[in-house]
Amino acid sequence: MRLRTSATLAIEATDLTLAYQQRPVLWDVDLEVPQGVLMAIVGPNGAGKTTLLRAVLGLLKPAAGEVRVFGRPYAEQRRLVAYVPQRGSVDWDFPTTALDIVTMGTYGGLGWVRRPGVSERSRATAALAQVGMQDYADRQISQLSGGQQQRVFLARALVQDAQIYLMDEPFQGVDATTERAIVDLLRTLRADGKTVVAVHHDLQTVVDYFDQVTLLNVRRIDAGSVEDVFTDENLRLTYGGRVAGIGGRGNGRASDLSA
Repeated sequence: MRLRTSATLAIEATDLTLAYQQRPVLWDVDLEVPQGVLMAIVGPNGAGKTTLLRAVLGLLKPAAGEVRVFGRPYAEQRRLVAYVPQRGSVDWDFPTTALDIVTMGTYGGLGWVRRPGVSERSRATAALAQVGMQDYADRQISQLSGGQQQRVFLARALVQDAQIYLMDEPFQGVDATTERAIVDLLRTLRADGKTVVAVHHDLQTVVDYFDQVTLLNVRRIDAGSVEDVFTDENLRLTYGGRVAGIGGRGNGRASDLSA
C-alpha cells in the first residue's frame, strides 16, 4: 500500500521503460523520491543509472511510463530542477571562466531577451564562495583541477536555487578535500528542505553519505531507506553476485564493499 501521494513526492516515475535499438536500458521502473532526502542511485555499469536521470530531465523519451516532478510533468516544473552532469562529459577546453560557467545557471530565470547583469553576477559569485571557489572566479576552467571543476559545476547548480538537484557521479575523480566539501554541501541542501538524487558508485560510502538508496540493474531491485535496502542480499541481486568483500553489519547492511 502506498503511504504517500504524488503531491508529497519530489520525483515519481511509474512503469518507466526506455530502450536503445530495441535493447531495454530501463525496464518497468517505479521510483519514488520523497522531498528533502539524499538519495543514491546505485548499480553496475550499464544498469541505466544515467539514463534514469536523463529520463527525469526529459532528455530521453520513454517507450512507456511517465515521470512527474512534484506531481506535474517535468516540462512544467523544469525551473525547480538543477542538473550536475558527469565531469567527463563536459568540454573543459571551452574558453570561459569559472564565474561565466556559474552565471550560466541564472539564464533559466532571465527569459530569451534579458542578459545577466550585476544581480546575476553577484549571485554567481556568492555560489562560488559557497563551494570555496571564490578566489578562482576569473580562472579559465581548463586551468582548474578536476575537483575544482566539479565545484564550479556544483556552484552553477546552486545559483539556480532549485528544489531538486540531480547529480551524475558528483564524487568521481575528485580529491578527498573536495569530496568532504560536496558531502557538507549535500547535507546543507537537505537541511534546507532540498532533494538530491545522485548516481553513486562507491558502495563503501553510501551508508555515510545518503539516507535513501535505489538499487538499479535495468530493473529496480529495491528502493527506500539505506537502513532497510542497502543489504548484502540486495547488493548480490543488483550486481549479479559480483560484489566482493561482503560483511554484513547492523541489520544486515553492507560494509567494506567493492564492485
